[in-house]
Parts: sequence; C-alpha cells; structure tokens
Amino acid sequence: MASAAAATAAAAAVAASIRERQTVALKRMLNFNVPHIKNSTGEPVWKVLIYDRFGQDIISPLLSVKELRDMGITLHLLLHSDRDPIPDVPAVYFVMPTEENIDRMCQDLRNQLYESYYLNFISAISRSKLEDIANAALAASAVTQVAKVFDQYLNFITLEDDMFVLCNQNKELVSYRAINRPDITDTEMETVMDTIVDSLFCFFVTLGAVPIIRCSRGTAAEMVAVKLDKKLRENLRDARNSLFTGDTLGAGQFSFQRPLLVLVDRNIDLATPLHHTWTYQALVHDVLDFHLNRVNLEESSGVENSPAGARPKRKNKKSYDLTPVDKFWQKHKGSPFPEVAESVQQELESYRAQEDEVKRLKSIMGLEGEDEGAISMLSDNTAKLTSAVSSLPELLEKKRLIDLHTNVATAVLEHIKARKLDVYFEYEEKIMSKTTLDKSLLDIISDPDAGTPEDKMRLFLIYYISTQQAPSEADLEQYKKALTDAGCNLNPLQYIKQWKAFTKMASAPASYGSTTTKPMGLLSRVMNTGSQFVMEGVKNLVLKQQNLPVTRILDNLMEMKSNPETDDYRYFDPKMLRGNDSSVPRNKNPFQEAIVFVVGGGNYIEYQNLVDYIKGKQGKHILYGCSELFNATQFIKQLSQLGQK
Repeated sequence: MASAAAATAAAAAVAASIRERQTVALKRMLNFNVPHIKNSTGEPVWKVLIYDRFGQDIISPLLSVKELRDMGITLHLLLHSDRDPIPDVPAVYFVMPTEENIDRMCQDLRNQLYESYYLNFISAISRSKLEDIANAALAASAVTQVAKVFDQYLNFITLEDDMFVLCNQNKELVSYRAINRPDITDTEMETVMDTIVDSLFCFFVTLGAVPIIRCSRGTAAEMVAVKLDKKLRENLRDARNSLFTGDTLGAGQFSFQRPLLVLVDRNIDLATPLHHTWTYQALVHDVLDFHLNRVNLEESSGVENSPAGARPKRKNKKSYDLTPVDKFWQKHKGSPFPEVAESVQQELESYRAQEDEVKRLKSIMGLEGEDEGAISMLSDNTAKLTSAVSSLPELLEKKRLIDLHTNVATAVLEHIKARKLDVYFEYEEKIMSKTTLDKSLLDIISDPDAGTPEDKMRLFLIYYISTQQAPSEADLEQYKKALTDAGCNLNPLQYIKQWKAFTKMASAPASYGSTTTKPMGLLSRVMNTGSQFVMEGVKNLVLKQQNLPVTRILDNLMEMKSNPETDDYRYFDPKMLRGNDSSVPRNKNPFQEAIVFVVGGGNYIEYQNLVDYIKGKQGKHILYGCSELFNATQFIKQLSQLGQK
C-alpha cells in the first residue's frame, strides 16, 4: 500500500500556503494519485467521486464544482446514498476508514457498481480493516478492479491560506464542552485527544515538516503535545516508511528552519470568543449563518412591489461563497466594518461609471450618418467600445461581487443597528483593557433596546472573567436579577464562576493590553446618506492594534522572549532521539514560521489578531488552527450545558 504523502510533499514543494498544499494533494488524488499537470492537452479521464461527509467538508472549501469538472469528475455522490451502477467508469473514493464506511465499500464491490476502484482514506486505515476490504474484493472476484489504496493524511479542513480547523462533522466529540466536562472518564479523554492528534499529524504530513512543540503545563494542550510528539517520533523512527522523507528537501516556504507549533488551551482566554467584534469576517461569523466559507442569508423579497393588501412574500434563502477568489473579500475581510461599507459604496460607484460609459458608447454608435461630429467620433469610439465590450465579463463579475457584498454587509448592518453592537463592542473593549467605563454595566443590561439576552450575557461574562476583583455576593445578586429580568439563562455564568474558582488564573486574568478603540464621532461621516448603507447612529470605531493573549504567547515563544507567562512552557523536539522533557529550548534563534493551535475551539477574532500581528514582521509566517471554529452563540451554548445543575 502506497503513501501519497511523501510524493505529495515533493510535488507541493513549490506551494506556499497550507491551502495550496491541501489543494495540490486533493487534485493529485482525483487524478488517480498522479501529479495533476495544468496544461496537459489530453482530455481528463471521466470518473465519479464518492465521499462521506468528512470528505465533502474537506473538499468543498477548496475545489468548486467547475474545478471538479475540469478534473474529470462528472458526478460526486455521498457514500451512504442510493447510487446506481455505472459499470464503465472508474470511481475515486475519499472517506474516513470507519467501520460503516468500509462495510458500504465492500457492498459496492459485491454489487460491481464501477469499472475500477481508487480507495483513498482521509486518515490512515488499520491493517484489520484493510484485510476486510481485501476479503470482500476476493469474495466479489473484484481484486483486479481495486486499482489503488491510499492513505491521504488529509484529515483537516483548510479555510484560508493560513487557517485550518480539525473537523466539522461530529465536532461535539472534540468540543470545549467535551474536554471540560466534569464527568469525563479517562478513556473518553484519551479518545478526544487521539482524535485531535490524528488530525494534527495529518496536517504536518501535508505541510511536509516536523515541528518543534511548545505547550502550557497541566492542560489539555499538554496532553495533545505528549501524544503528538510520540506519534511523530514513531513515524520518524521507521525510516523506510516515514512520511517526512521530503522534510529534508525543505518543502516550499518552510525551508530553512523547522516551524514552531504552539499548543494553547482555550481556558487561557475565555473572554475573546464571547467578545462582540468589529471586523468584517468575524462579524459575518458572529451574526450570520457562516459555515465552511459559505454564508446563508434570508432575503426579504420586499413589500414595495406587492399590491396593497397582498400577503408579504416568502423570504428567499441565498447562499454566497466567500473565497480567496473574491478580491473584495480578500482585501476587506479583516477591515473594520464602516470601512467595508464605504468600500462597497465606492465599488458600486466605479461600476456604475463603467456601465454608463458602455451605454454612452453604444448610443453614439447608433448615430450613423446623422451627424458629421458623430461620424468623426466613430473611429475613436469603435476602439473604445471594443475594449469596453471585451471587459464586459470582468464588469459582470465585478457586479456579482458588489451585489454579494452589498447583501452581506446590509444583513450585518441590520444586526449592528438592531442590537447596538457598536455599543457592546466599545464597552467590552474598555472592560478588557481596564479603561474607565462611562456607563454602568447595569444600565446596559437593563436597557431593553440594547441587544438580545445573549448579547447581555456575553457582556457580563466578559466583565466577570476580566475583572481582578470578583463582584461581591450582593452585587452579583443584583446583576443576576437584571440578567434574569432581561431574559438571560444564567447557566453559562454558573460554569464561569466554577471555572474561575478552580483556575490558578483567578488571581491574574489574561490582560488584553491598554485602550483599544477611539470613537470617531457619533454620526459616521463615512457614509453619505444617499448611500446603500446609512450608518447613522452607529459609531465609527477605529481599531487600535492590541495583542490578544494567544498572540502574546505566540510572540514570546516565536521571538524567544523571556516572560513569566510562557517561561515554563514544555518543549518537545520529535527529531531528538531521546525524548527529554525540558522547558529549555535547544534553539536560541527566533522562529520564522509558527503554527498556533487552540485546543478547545477558536474564532475569527483571534485569527485576525494574529494576521494583523504578523503584518509587521517581514518574512515571517503564521498559521492558525483550532479543534473547532465557533461563534459566541455556539460557545455560550456549550458553557450553558457545562453550567447546568
């Protein structure tokens, strides 16, 4: 049985980002595990792709239906769906090696559904399960039809060039709640850790590099570090079958130096995932249904067109993909929201100007023979019109993106206005940066017009987590009453209270730097009122760059700074023959590349903070990963379940 990984590492040697590497590996797999050459003139071989939900989640953020078609994929079907036989076509399978998946594949072999079978496993398949497939193939006399069996080591989902998550299916198995349940057994914890380690191992195989690992002590992150170190070490020891043979070649961007892997535990900072945010991508994730780079919107179809007395029309559901191909998204996903609104407006105006120019030229072209002036202008304008017409596809694509972002930004703006999210964002920033507050917390919680019960709960939890001195019992009762009156469920507070009592950090909560926002006048001057986005009443807050706890930890470890926060972090080097547990790094040079991985769940606020941090560091690269990606609503739900009596 071959390993696609070593070859992929070499093929991907020129690829820069983890997104590119995973895409190269997928295209290679779809090309029957032969490197895919873009300019090959031959027609692709037509084939079907059979995946499970895991495979679907890995492929969908990376390859569009059109790209799949270009690779010769005529059909892509779920493994556990009713599939008709297509006897003269090869099938490429991309599935997890689970018991039920293997049973279904064996059934496919018995039913002789396809001409040949290329079996690709997302994670490594065990010897016994491989034998099950071999026996099924023998029984079905289909041995010759099983063309190849590959371990792909692709068990993670890449969402950005520099961001990945472990899973989307069954994510409750590795969730913050799963790791922090008070009644979790040792065996259950082992399973959770093994699941995380398996995916991280796949990530490093795809990256083609063996990291140096640092982690905090006494946390779930430490358990992951110990297991990952062991797994990497065992693989390196078996020189013939090692998946990192390409490592010495120095694949791509990770060439001269090994990357640093910083494993942190979600518990080092519980305030950030609850924080109301102000940048575009994080806001879309916070307030809309945004999932694996696709946002789903409900559009009201407008009442203005319907006759009086007519029933309001049903809401349309629309989905948009927010991908790296979308230039506007790439440029503005990390920008403060008012800037995004302004940019959408500018794009719209420049598009209208171009559209008017095409119309004007067309009308001039229609004036043949009527006017001497028009005739003389004709020769100039023919050239202009030709160029205008040739740029029409570009213009239409521009229009599509403008419409997309107008719809998405309008939906976000409705939430900001309805829930006064700018007020929450600014107030939370002040709490987290220990700035004096201009308004009492009780006032905001009691204000029926400001936010949903969940917004109020988030605000109070951030206050409770960030405050050095916990509120007195009497004050706490008063807050609880106000929260209950506002319709809040107090379970999350119950959990945070226990968590704070247990953690050593209770004495020194994570500090979030000094003041971070400055309001730029209440009525934003950004928007002219004729615009699509009337930002009146929404503060135009300007972000001031501050490092969040995860970014600070990374900075200390990447730059080899001495800091009480990270000085006792454990140090693992899987390449050292004898695993010596020490916190003394061998390497005294700052790292050029680092991967930050949050055990227990991450969010776009943290990701954006790291992106902003690294912008100022020339030649350095950071990747951000997390066991699951949640927004505040999903996180509150987990805290609530943990806090139930």
